[in-house]
Amino acid sequence: MSLCPSPLLRIISISFCLFLGFSALAQTDDSIKRYSIPGDSINTLIRALEVTDMLELLENRGDFTVFAPSDTAFDQLGPSDVDELLKPENKRTLKSLMSYHIVPGKLTASQILRALCRGKGAASFTTIQGEELLASMDGTDIVLTDCSGNQARITGADTTARNLVFHRIDRVVLPPLMMKAESFPAESSLGSR
Repeated sequence: MSLCPSPLLRIISISFCLFLGFSALAQTDDSIKRYSIPGDSINTLIRALEVTDMLELLENRGDFTVFAPSDTAFDQLGPSDVDELLKPENKRTLKSLMSYHIVPGKLTASQILRALCRGKGAASFTTIQGEELLASMDGTDIVLTDCSGNQARITGADTTARNLVFHRIDRVVLPPLMMKAESFPAESSLGSR
């Protein structure tokens, strides 16, 4: 008996794992600070996790999956928005944003694909922020959708750092709190992407 009800989804699952998985499966590291993916770094994410004191949580308090926006993904928000979010007075907003990219437990790409198969092409994952991220397939890509319909594609999968699994994504997803204008740093355009 197959976990995946559709032959097409089985083919897509295999293709996705082959396409993204092989290059990242062997990458293991002891520290999130040394984590990198060939082609695009996550320095902004690491900085945001440091500013919000979440780095210690991730490295020392259980297993987590991080949907890690690349630096290019953060650049799409605009340099002034990122700089504003990283200010100490916006720590709470930034922590909410970062928490929306983290799911408890280690979810590999194959586990996400199995969840998509069980859900007939859709799955939801509750973040440590408490809100859900929806996952679906678009061709051979796993796509995450936030509460307002913004989408991020997984562009690098299954890189590990001790108790963590990273999936690089090409956009920053926004939690519901970030969609309310009063939650943004002054002069921010984050809610109008």
